[in-house]
Amino acid sequence: MEIDLSVDLGSLNLANPVLTASGTFGYAQEFSEFVNLNRLGGVVTKSITRYPRPGNPPHRIVEVSCGMLNSIGLANVGVDAFIREKMPFLRTLQCRKIVNIAGECIEDYVAVLEKLASVEEDIDAYEVNLSCPNVKEGGRTFGKDPEQVFKMTRALRQMTGKPLIVKLTPNVSDIGELGKAAEEGGADILSAVNTFVGLAVDVERRRPILGTVTGGFSGPAIKPLALAKVWELRQAVDLPIIGIGGIFRANDVLEFLLVGASAVQVGTANFVDPSISEKIVDELEQSCRRMGISRIRDLIGALETT
Repeated sequence: MEIDLSVDLGSLNLANPVLTASGTFGYAQEFSEFVNLNRLGGVVTKSITRYPRPGNPPHRIVEVSCGMLNSIGLANVGVDAFIREKMPFLRTLQCRKIVNIAGECIEDYVAVLEKLASVEEDIDAYEVNLSCPNVKEGGRTFGKDPEQVFKMTRALRQMTGKPLIVKLTPNVSDIGELGKAAEEGGADILSAVNTFVGLAVDVERRRPILGTVTGGFSGPAIKPLALAKVWELRQAVDLPIIGIGGIFRANDVLEFLLVGASAVQVGTANFVDPSISEKIVDELEQSCRRMGISRIRDLIGALETT
């Protein structure tokens, strides 16, 4: 039986639903010796900011039970160097290229998109990282405030015709409210979820292990939480959703599709096995064949609750 793994996220068509998660896959070239990148649905770059960022002080990553904590601090080369040094390789890929953007105020995000306009023909979509503190609003995180989510999305919508993916934080009481704000602002796709807030302690030193005390918790332990957030989001909006959180194998992908995601991003698993994303694509084909499913898209939103 021939298996069709392709999925559509609005106007963005993917050869299969497997993407890589921003911040876990570098600029893609770093993983090219481990993964046939063109076998993936697409790659998502680490967050690109207006100016280069060295990131947070160490420690910035720590392994914990069933996952990891990170506080990288958006370390990246900045948009100018990204265009000059990273885009030439990305341009050679046949899979979808999604650039994640970040900043400390709306003007920062706008400035990044203005720069990327010069290479936009080689970019398939933008993912907007809303987990950054808005310095002009007293350090409040963009993604926790529906009004800021709406303003950010609307501002960026006016700058590009490329698909806009708004990445939502799970660290709120109502993720559906955030999704609606992004939808009203002109988002094409939502990605959910970003990391949960966590903390690890060095008992002997009586100190937090991360240099920033708390960080983003990801890995297998958050999958049930992420699935619930995607399900909640699916009830609130009509936009396509990219599910993220604890994906290590094909069955994890199928779970996200069933609760309403149209695609997924593989993140923490890349640190465990750099070739995992391609392996998951192979496993998905095998799973569909075993289940007698010829089109994987038929599983999207097919969860039976009654």
